[in-house]
Amino acid sequence: MSNIAPLLSVSNLSVRFNTPDGVFDAVKNISFSLEKGKTLALVGESGSGKSVTALSLIQLLPYPMASHPTGSIIFNGVELVGASAKTLNSIRGEKIGMIFQEPLSSLNPLHTISKQIGEVIELHQPNFTKAEINARILELVDLVGLNNLKSRLNAYPHELSGGQRQRVMIAMALANTPDILIADEPTTALDVTVQAQILELLQTLRDKLGMALILISHDLKVVEKMCDHVCVMKKGEIVESQSKTDLFANPQHVYTKQLLASAPRATPLPCNQNAKILLDAKNICVTFPTKKSLLGKTLESVKAVDNISFQLREKQTLGVVGESGSGKTTLALAILKLVKSSGTISFDGKDITNINGDDLRALRSELQVVFQDPFGSLSPRMSIGQIIGEGLLVHKKHLGKSEMDDLVVQALENVGLDPLTRHRYPHEFSGGQRQRVSIARALILEPKLIVLDEPTSALDVSVQAQVVELLQNLQDRLNLTYMFISHDLRVVRAMAHEILVMRNGQIVEQGIAESVFENPQMSYTKSLLDAALHLRTRA
Repeated sequence: MSNIAPLLSVSNLSVRFNTPDGVFDAVKNISFSLEKGKTLALVGESGSGKSVTALSLIQLLPYPMASHPTGSIIFNGVELVGASAKTLNSIRGEKIGMIFQEPLSSLNPLHTISKQIGEVIELHQPNFTKAEINARILELVDLVGLNNLKSRLNAYPHELSGGQRQRVMIAMALANTPDILIADEPTTALDVTVQAQILELLQTLRDKLGMALILISHDLKVVEKMCDHVCVMKKGEIVESQSKTDLFANPQHVYTKQLLASAPRATPLPCNQNAKILLDAKNICVTFPTKKSLLGKTLESVKAVDNISFQLREKQTLGVVGESGSGKTTLALAILKLVKSSGTISFDGKDITNINGDDLRALRSELQVVFQDPFGSLSPRMSIGQIIGEGLLVHKKHLGKSEMDDLVVQALENVGLDPLTRHRYPHEFSGGQRQRVSIARALILEPKLIVLDEPTSALDVSVQAQVVELLQNLQDRLNLTYMFISHDLRVVRAMAHEILVMRNGQIVEQGIAESVFENPQMSYTKSLLDAALHLRTRA
């Protein structure tokens, strides 16, 4: 990067795992360096070796199952590969801090926030008194922008929002003022507005404390905002290493070019603004009890969906956007008749507000859903063919076994999967392939409306683009109507004809997608767009 002596130097590093199925080389002869005050990004799709590389730096892999056949990791003149436990313990958490990907699973659910931050300080600063530790905790909480948490330091992780938990993780990583901070997908599980806040916080802390930052991400928009130098990884190898400016202006490797071109850039399909109204929802409300008496009477409740009305025309896509907890999914569940609601719902010209029993069961084939997590929504004990064909056993009992199998084959072909794979199980497929299976399961019953609940949020950016393209092709060929729920406005922009912006169970803004994106009227919508499209927060 320059002639300045690097703070961290990685040379020809390899990582090998000895598994029951044989040897697996996760990282192969990679090299990079990092200077003080700089930010290095490791980018690539899932399985490219990014996180394994990061864990190698502080020797947190499951040794001896993991090993380093080749390579060297030198931090401040100290070799870390094969270093003693004493040496590593003096570096982990004190000289090199790490923020893990999922804050809820990384924090101890049985310990308070104060205790968990204090533990890190106590471990590396044994001479600190209790008063000094408490003072440092308050200083860290203030540093990461959690002023309002000072009175709630005895709270537990589950009592905090996702953004607050991630800030707590950052506070723990910064507790001993490390020279290097490793951030492993620090914003993946967060809303776009919170994501922008966390990224700005990391930049501010890097500049204020003069530390170096290693950012692991598959989101190139995040990388472009944050980093000085980028290493692109694929199948355990660094295929390209350049300064941020050079890489985004003139990528050299074909894989880097694919990554840069893979963000969803499609535009919504042309639509008929006067098409038949397929779904007409009026004054939809969903209330959940938060406190009940001993006899089960509701004493307190919260309105998850508050008086929402909208229409959706045939072969169009309605984008429903907003932060976590805004009521997006609850609204969809009300439309699908999966939660109790008030108001009126008309579908395909029929009032389905009070539909139940056999009539509701018959309606299910026309209203289908694709869930957020493709792995969690597919039964691990069923083959792909059984999963896709399961709905036929309920809605098309008259079909013979061979006819059902033909429909499964057709559904797989519709989503671009090899029909021969129908005898395999979900764990044998990638995330993108599993999401295609979920779409095939919805398609097989020939629905008129498909609710897509965050269908791309668990996928790599290149796979997101493929799924968006697939959904558009299916919409065009099969005349499908979509209700598309997401907090990723880049994906929504590629899909939606109309948009509903939700906050606290209410509609903040709604209208034609192009108008909302180009000329948002409400300040909240403007904040969402700034955070999602430009990764910046509004003052």
